[in-house]
Amino acid sequence: MKFNVASLRRWLVMTVLSLSGGVIFLLPYLQEVYYKPLADALSLNNTEVGSLLSAYGVTAMLTYAPGGWLADRVSPRKLLTTSLLLTGGLGFYFATFPSYKISLGIHAVWGVTITLLFWGAMIRATRNWAPASDQGKAFGILESGRGIGEVAAQTAMLALFGVLGSTIAALSDVIMAFSTLIVTLGVIAWFTLEDDTRGRDISKDQPKVGVKDIVAVLKMPTIWLIAIIILAAYCAYWGTFRFTSYSTDIFSMTVTMAAVISVGKMWGKPLAAIAAGFASDKLGIAKTIAFLFVVLIGSFSLFAILPGEAVLLPIMIINIAIASLAVYALRAIYFALLDEGGVPLTVTGTAVGVVSVIGFTPDIFMPLIGGSILDAFPGAEGYRYFFFMVAGICCMGLIAALTMCRRLSANI
Repeated sequence: MKFNVASLRRWLVMTVLSLSGGVIFLLPYLQEVYYKPLADALSLNNTEVGSLLSAYGVTAMLTYAPGGWLADRVSPRKLLTTSLLLTGGLGFYFATFPSYKISLGIHAVWGVTITLLFWGAMIRATRNWAPASDQGKAFGILESGRGIGEVAAQTAMLALFGVLGSTIAALSDVIMAFSTLIVTLGVIAWFTLEDDTRGRDISKDQPKVGVKDIVAVLKMPTIWLIAIIILAAYCAYWGTFRFTSYSTDIFSMTVTMAAVISVGKMWGKPLAAIAAGFASDKLGIAKTIAFLFVVLIGSFSLFAILPGEAVLLPIMIINIAIASLAVYALRAIYFALLDEGGVPLTVTGTAVGVVSVIGFTPDIFMPLIGGSILDAFPGAEGYRYFFFMVAGICCMGLIAALTMCRRLSANI
């Protein structure tokens, strides 16, 4: 009986981590689904709407590193709960559609509440959740759960938006519903998580992380290799964002059909994540990542050379599925490299902060580069250059993964 209760609590912890990790990002990225209604509700032009996400991105990038340091000093239970409550609470205010300046401020604060308080703590809690031999599985389950939570919430809220008439008032109700869900998860997190998911209070039982520890993390070659791997994987992730326009511009698909493909590929995320987690624990995380980069290099290269002919449409759709599954699989397991690479548990948060600052910079440059290439070279030529660029970046990730494999084999 004790085993069953302990096992149930353990899986409740992972459920809270997964669902929270999936839905907490939906508020700042609201414009991905509700772009036009949001612009109308706030009376903003395209530049102003874009600046909302930029405000979030800037503060997020500035707080990755200090957020990692904080995760090594304060228990995940306190950080995750606080983050969810503050993020959801701001959502209730945003649902009133305040002024442009206040909306900018809300998005900037979201960058702090999510990145400073949530991100590093979620990664650390996940690493604590499983032993070293099951790190790939743990992160695969996390990413799979995040995918399920994100897609399920988006689908439900989009249906609600439609039922309520797709009006500005309906969007306000959707934001209120998102906020309620996030706050509810914050309350559940407080009563479900312990100060440490292995039963210890990190903030009391573990030595404090100081400047020397941070310097030690920065000197670890493994950290920089992981950062390069994440950067390459995240560039590939941004590459998948172009699949919808690629389908319409090159293969002349309707906007509706292209959107169906775009949403459809998202449902592969849970399957790819869980499969990658289990496979990487058997084959080795770095080896699995190297294989996935090989798949992505081939897939994006195929996009670059594939003629936009109707007879080749099935090949294009299959290739979208392959690239998407490979990207989702990569995103599921690259943080499991922390354990395989020998990064001490006591500096997990600090390490996550360092690699995140570098690894997630594509949020800043990939949209700009992609747009510039497609504007400078309209049509198939632009997509060819863009996809070859992504394939080249994946080659960089492959080299970093193979270097890790070699270091692990040599026990360096």
